[in-house]
Amino acid sequence: MAEKELKPICEDHVIKGRRLSNRLRKEVKIEVEKLVEKNGISPKLATVIVGADEGSQMYVRMKHKASNKAGILSESHDLPEKTTQEELLELIRSLNDDSSVHGILVQLPLPKHIDEKTIISAITPLKDVDGFSPANVYRLFYGSEDLSAATPHGIVTMLDRIGWNDLSGKHAVIINRSMIVGKPLIMLLLNRNATVTVCHSRTKDLPSFTRQADVLVSAIGRRTSDDDPFFITDDMVKEGAVVIDVATPHGDVDFEKVKDKALCVTPVPGGVGPMTIAMLLKNVVAAYSAQVS
Repeated sequence: MAEKELKPICEDHVIKGRRLSNRLRKEVKIEVEKLVEKNGISPKLATVIVGADEGSQMYVRMKHKASNKAGILSESHDLPEKTTQEELLELIRSLNDDSSVHGILVQLPLPKHIDEKTIISAITPLKDVDGFSPANVYRLFYGSEDLSAATPHGIVTMLDRIGWNDLSGKHAVIINRSMIVGKPLIMLLLNRNATVTVCHSRTKDLPSFTRQADVLVSAIGRRTSDDDPFFITDDMVKEGAVVIDVATPHGDVDFEKVKDKALCVTPVPGGVGPMTIAMLLKNVVAAYSAQVS
């Protein structure tokens, strides 16, 4: 069925993240079937988790479930909290050398006694399906979106699929400067010709920036419950803007009030979250294709 015949991704001012994620997962599954038939080898994702954090374990389980549904093999390495940095590095070296493993994902955050930069840098770039390694960040700065970070890549994929793939003349405002969301997203938006402004905790008069945004991406994530006041209220949003709320489990954006003012807005849950896993699967297939070919 042609894309135009399918249900729209933005419907009644709401971006249907789950709808698009399911569509992408089906595309991945079809691609995996063709690649396995051609090469006789199945893609495999290896995840590594250190410690017993319930949230991290839940995310890893979701990633394995999605991988298996797409025809991607997966294996999990669950390490105790007391694992040393050298022991973790040794595991990564063995996964780097294992030709049956095409993607490596180390679940963050890591315990405080382990340096995350050292661990991420140890993953061979072709197997870095999180897109955090220095080599993959470098490639993103030079315009390549292969193996870019899953959450920001999911955000621009949503924009692409609602017809905002060329952002010439549009102002994008990001409220986040992390390596996981904000910094990769800068380059992905620049690739689509947006004028990009980055705001953060030290920014003064935040509403003066958000009101200028044709695309507003908020990833503050400091609301501890649904009863807390929203960080992004309707008076901070430009009429007709696209608003992307990355914060989980409690969104930054006053969704009910903003959705009637915005052109499109993502819900929480059901917006960016499902896209992150879909883009991870696409990264595993991209890594597999690069290695097998």
